[in-house]
Amino acid sequence: MSSHIPVLLNEVVDALQVKADSRYVDCTIGAGGHSAAILERGGRVLGIDIDPQAIEIAQSKLLSYGDRVNLINKSFENLEVICSETGFSPVDGVLFDLGMSSLQLADPKRGFSFQNEGPLGMCFNPSEELTAEVIVNDFPEDEIAGIIKRYGEESKSKAIAKAIVANRPIGTTTQLAAIVSRVVGYHGRIHPATKTFQAIRIAVNREMERIKAALKQVGNVLIVGGRLVVISFHSLEDRLVKEFMRMESQGCICPPRTPACICNHHAMFKLITKKVIVPSAAEVEMNPLSRSAKMRVAERI
Repeated sequence: MSSHIPVLLNEVVDALQVKADSRYVDCTIGAGGHSAAILERGGRVLGIDIDPQAIEIAQSKLLSYGDRVNLINKSFENLEVICSETGFSPVDGVLFDLGMSSLQLADPKRGFSFQNEGPLGMCFNPSEELTAEVIVNDFPEDEIAGIIKRYGEESKSKAIAKAIVANRPIGTTTQLAAIVSRVVGYHGRIHPATKTFQAIRIAVNREMERIKAALKQVGNVLIVGGRLVVISFHSLEDRLVKEFMRMESQGCICPPRTPACICNHHAMFKLITKKVIVPSAAEVEMNPLSRSAKMRVAERI
């Protein structure tokens, strides 16, 4: 795919309640599709992305909006600091479009896809030291199995890890995919290496840890009435987001039999979406990569 199609575009802009001169943080700016729609409605955008190539692409796409957009090449786990250092706080909305973009997936040199041969990279930021190659060729077998089980929810994780270690050194994405495929076998439409590639990518980029860290900071940068919008693409991300929103929309979170509240927890958000928002059939037909997207929305109180 040569161009990135933003997922749930109209739903995102509506959920953020975009208004002219209001401030929005796009924590995963990617190719800038969601941000362009926000800017089109007169909003101001602080765009963050850990991928320097994404920043370059977004910069080119959003150039005409001038000083209404500011792009920062950092991880969104530093959300609060970035907002403070840029003087872009408090804000009216925060958006996360999680996972990898179609542009990253389409570039064989990035090593995210098993469809084309490429190096075992999988780094959102290519300058980071931990790569898929390090995990595959240097990590102990039990650690590899744990990663594949935890982040890929793959039932054959131990057998896959054993096969990986037995076939070292592994140098390319297609080599790794072939090894995994022999263990898992072909069943249905989903490629047998999908879960393993997802798991290794999540581990390489510390995705779960970074999402948790960023979500904890959102309440500190949003105005009252500001919206948090999160699009996720697999069950681990969605579960984490759902649990965060559920927890932070409650007051007391003490165990049920605690005689008096000792947690001093106060609700920070109210849930706007009781059920997830998913792409329409028309959107999935136009952009098949959107089919697993789930969007949740909460409002700062």
